[in-house]
Order: sequence, then C-alpha cells, then structure tokens
Amino acid sequence: MSGFPQPLAIGSDHAGFDFKAEMIKFLEEKGFQVKDMGAYENKSVDYPDYAHPVAEAVEKREASFGILICGSGNGVCITANKHSGIRAALCWKKEIAELARLHNDANIICIPARFTELSDAKEMTEIFLKTPFEGGRHQSRVNKISCA
Repeated sequence: MSGFPQPLAIGSDHAGFDFKAEMIKFLEEKGFQVKDMGAYENKSVDYPDYAHPVAEAVEKREASFGILICGSGNGVCITANKHSGIRAALCWKKEIAELARLHNDANIICIPARFTELSDAKEMTEIFLKTPFEGGRHQSRVNKISCA
C-alpha cells in the first residue's frame, strides 16, 4: 500500500498513452490507488486537456501526487505549473526525480515518453513517490516559487 491519503492522478496525451497504461499497471501492482485522467484512447489530442485535470486534482488535494506523460514532457509540465501550488518537474533520469522531491517539493512528475525508456520511467516514478521533501534550507526557496 502507498500510505497516501488520496490516489495518484495520472494523465497523458497520445504520445504518452502507451506509457500511461503500463505505468497504471505498475503502480497498482505496487499498491497505489491511481485515478486515470485520460487520454482514454491512442489518438491525437491536446496535452492541456489532460494536464489541467491532473494539476487540479493535486491542487485541490483530491490526489496526493500527479504523473503526467507526453512526448517531450515539456507541454504537460508547462501546463501543470500554471496552477497555484503545483510544482511540476520534468524528469528524465532517477537523480532528477529524487532531487525534484528532495529540494523542490515537486508534487507532479512529468515524463518525456519519446526520450525515456519505460523501465526508467517506472523507476523514476517510484523514487519520486518515495522520496520525502528535505525541508530545511530548501523550504524558504520553495516558499518563494508561488506568484500568488
């Protein structure tokens, strides 16, 4: 079991669709509750249509963390970071995923499906979800992120 009070929210565009399906299976096997926010079929779609619902779920605390997947990871990351209290991090290797949590208290991991192996995406996500925020000197920096 994950131990999180809310499920994880996951979303993707068409480029991340196959990754998302595999990530859901992987996470559920690990005991996580996962809420699929779409896309629900592998056809061309607009990534903001799926990044916004994931970010809103995290923002409203309906999800403990978010996972977003698109071709480069950039589109979903930019979109998610428009939401208050969201700290979405573009991650392409496990060290980046760990530091995103340790130093930035990131609450959404964004994965570039076209530039990441599925096995690496699974490992990064597991590290991201298990790594606590370090706080300390990083807390004052995180406090300065929001414009609101």
